[in-house]
Amino acid sequence: MMTATIDIQRVQQSRIETVDFNDLHFGMTFSDHMLVVDCINGEWQEPVIMPFGPLPSSPAQSALHYGQAIFEGMKAFKTADGSIQLFRPYDNFKRMNLSAERMAMPAIPESIFMEGLMQLVKLDAAWVPAKEGHSLYIRPVFYATEEALGVRPSSSYRFVILTSPAGKYYTEPVKVLVETSYTRASEGGIGFAKAAGNYGGSLHPTKLAKEKGYDQLIWMDAKEHRFAEESGTMNVMFVINNTLITPTLSSSKLAGITRDSILKLAKNLGIAVEERNISIDELVAAHDNGQLQDAFGVGTAANISPIALIGYNGKDYVLPPAADRVISNQLGDALNGIKYGKQPDTFGWIVPVC
Repeated sequence: MMTATIDIQRVQQSRIETVDFNDLHFGMTFSDHMLVVDCINGEWQEPVIMPFGPLPSSPAQSALHYGQAIFEGMKAFKTADGSIQLFRPYDNFKRMNLSAERMAMPAIPESIFMEGLMQLVKLDAAWVPAKEGHSLYIRPVFYATEEALGVRPSSSYRFVILTSPAGKYYTEPVKVLVETSYTRASEGGIGFAKAAGNYGGSLHPTKLAKEKGYDQLIWMDAKEHRFAEESGTMNVMFVINNTLITPTLSSSKLAGITRDSILKLAKNLGIAVEERNISIDELVAAHDNGQLQDAFGVGTAANISPIALIGYNGKDYVLPPAADRVISNQLGDALNGIKYGKQPDTFGWIVPVC
């Protein structure tokens, strides 16, 4: 990896003393610094680490009009000995460039992404919570900045990395509603990319579900509204007869890094795994027969989030208490053991920072 030259402009006074690390709400508190770098006419400029704060923008900025905006989500963890480590950052880098290609945006150089990330986290190391279950959430975001109207790729872009100390995304098991009207993504679209528009389009249906008392949705396929795809901000997994089942990846689904980690861990632990289409009819039948033992979402922000119940056609299908579930708890312990340095990383997922 080539090394990027990064100008570091430190804050005059840290805000860390104003933060209650025992009362962190996800995505609401930001660390002292951020990485910023522009790409103009295909040429990457010199990156800068500067104090976190507003950046200038124009109402004619093309990202606002034509949606060229993508992001990633990743985390840094503090181990018992005080060291800090990243979880699978190279996979986030690769996936961000897949999203960039789909959105007709330039590829981000590995030297800028990784060196900027490492230096930023090292500079704000004090912001990484020491409490297990907490982490430093990292949000790389890349968006078009050209001041011009016209449907075409922008000539200029800005790449920013923000960091935010965070607790759990979901503090309780989630209640999900099967969405049978709206669609998150369709085959051949941008569902596999972490494009901002995917999330914007999900807000209204999710709002309607919350008005009915649910926390999130299970999105179904766009053609038949029959097969499960994702759950809100997460990939979704089910356990039927001690077999872990998750929808097969396609162009309408995000290839979650946590999803991939869970599948690798499950196979390593000897848990039966199936990647295949799973219909709502199969889930209902498995529940009614007492065979649906577990359902949970997986994602960087959410980690492993148990699903308490599934709402479908006016009926709630209640799952066993989260504490009693064997497979998701076993997988959660194994994943967190690696992230927090309590178990050896036999997969090569961990990248030390300091």
